[in-house]
Amino acid sequence: MYSVQMLHNRFCDYKLQIQRLSLATIQWHKNSFNSFLKYSSVSEISQIDVDTIENWLIWGRTQRNWSIKTHHGLLMAISVFLNWCVEKNIIAQNPAKQIPKPKLSKNRIPKHLTLEQAQLILSCAKTYSYTCSHERQRAVAIFAMFMYAGLRFKELVHLKLSDVNFKTGLISVFSGKGDKDLTVPICESLTGYLMPYLKQRECINPYSVYFFVGTRGQSPLGYNVIKRLFAKVKQKSGIYFHPHMLRHTFATLMLQSGVNIRDLAEMMGHSNIETTALYLGATVEHLKSEINKHPLK
Repeated sequence: MYSVQMLHNRFCDYKLQIQRLSLATIQWHKNSFNSFLKYSSVSEISQIDVDTIENWLIWGRTQRNWSIKTHHGLLMAISVFLNWCVEKNIIAQNPAKQIPKPKLSKNRIPKHLTLEQAQLILSCAKTYSYTCSHERQRAVAIFAMFMYAGLRFKELVHLKLSDVNFKTGLISVFSGKGDKDLTVPICESLTGYLMPYLKQRECINPYSVYFFVGTRGQSPLGYNVIKRLFAKVKQKSGIYFHPHMLRHTFATLMLQSGVNIRDLAEMMGHSNIETTALYLGATVEHLKSEINKHPLK
C-alpha cells in the first residue's frame, strides 16, 4: 500500500503529464496538501475522513486567519485529490464531498495594484542587487510583460521568441487558458523594456526557442526561478503581489485609462465579457477618489 504522500505525488504527476496542468497549478496542489499533512500527520489514505478535514479547516480559519477564499481553495484542492483516488479505486468515496463549501462573492473586485505600486515594482526590479549581471534586464522584461501585456503565468513562461513580432506589433499567445489563442498588441513602453533584454539574451542562451531563457538548456524558464524573482522584488518594494495580481493590474489600469471593455476582453482572452466586467468595480472606486479633484470649490 502506498503512503498518502506517495499517492499525492502520483496524483500530481498525472495532472502534470496527462492533463497537462501548469506547474503553478501543480505547486498549488502540493502546497495545499502539505498544509493538510502538516496539521493532521496522516500517513495512510484510510486515515483521511470528514472529521480530519473539517478540523484542519477550522484550525486554519481560527488559528491562521484563512480567508473564505483560502478556505474554499484548500477544500477544493483536497477534494480533487480524493476524487482522483476514487477514480483509481483506491478509496470507495470522497469524504470531502460531505463538507459544504463556503460561498464566495460573485462580484468581488479582483485584487490589483495601484499605478504607483506598479511603477515602484518596475523600479525595484531595475535597481535590485542581482547576483548575476544578466538577471536585471530579464527581470525587468518579465515584470513588464505581465503588466503591459496582461499575460498569465503559464502563457509567459511558454512564450516563444517567434511569438513576439515587433514588426507587426503583436504578441501571439497559443493554447492559453481554455486552449483559446489570442493576440495582444505591444505598446511602445513594453518595447522599451523588452529590447535591452533581447540584446542580452543573445549572449545568455541564443539557441532556445523560448522568449525568456535561463543560462542552460532548451526548457522554458522554471517556476522556481520566477518565484525567487518575485520574492526579491516583494522584499525590496514592501508590496505583496503575485503573477495573477499583475494581470489584474493590467486590466484595471487599462480600464481606468479609458480602454473599451470589449477590446480589453479580447486582449485578455475572456470568452465571457462578464469576467472582464469584474474590473469595472475597481474603476468605479478609482473614479470615486478622483471626483474629489473637482476644481469647483
